[in-house]
Amino acid sequence: MVTLTNPLPRRASLHEQTYQTLRTSILSGELPPGDRLVETQLATQLEVSRTPIREALRQLQREGLVAVDSSGGLRVISVSVSDAVHLYDCRIALEEAAVRDACLNASDLTLDELQQSIAQSERAVQREASTLNTFEMLNLDYQFHRKIAESTGNPWLTDLLDQVFDKMMLLRVQTTRHNPRVLEICHEHRQICGAIASRDPATAIASITEHLNASKVRVVSALEALQTPQSVDV
Repeated sequence: MVTLTNPLPRRASLHEQTYQTLRTSILSGELPPGDRLVETQLATQLEVSRTPIREALRQLQREGLVAVDSSGGLRVISVSVSDAVHLYDCRIALEEAAVRDACLNASDLTLDELQQSIAQSERAVQREASTLNTFEMLNLDYQFHRKIAESTGNPWLTDLLDQVFDKMMLLRVQTTRHNPRVLEICHEHRQICGAIASRDPATAIASITEHLNASKVRVVSALEALQTPQSVDV
């Protein structure tokens, strides 16, 4: 089992702190897909009692980030190729609606924030590969897409996308560790942003669909490669 970095600071409710710490550890890949979550070990590492650990794990289970395995224990969920395809199909449908409405509702401030997000991503990918922070890149990607959803003024759309993003974060942390090129999306983001700035729904929808389908191909291919047994030379 992966050892978590730090015990919890004492602030707010222990349940909320524990939940947020475990959630971040899962979404960042510190607790990787398939990792077994043992209450006693987590309680020792975070220096809390088992009660907030148990409550946090229940909440993560309700969110679908943790599941019961065949032995009755809890594990971080693993995303299959089939899950990945379904997640992308859901995301495409939601984000087509998001960019369409963003063309009508996005403010100049939002457009500036989208441009800043793209520039930040471009600076990140220009670093040496050894310093590239995968979780940082995934978070920048998430923030770009979430800003578009927020600009629609539809909180239900944003909430649904957040649920999809959580599952996809697990998937993409797993695949980007082995193939960082799946994050080469800055040019695609510029096309989407340009279409929204031009208030052109048809082009924005076409751009987001092309972007997400390309991402789907990259991620699914990377996931299939991970799940294919490697031949061994003898």
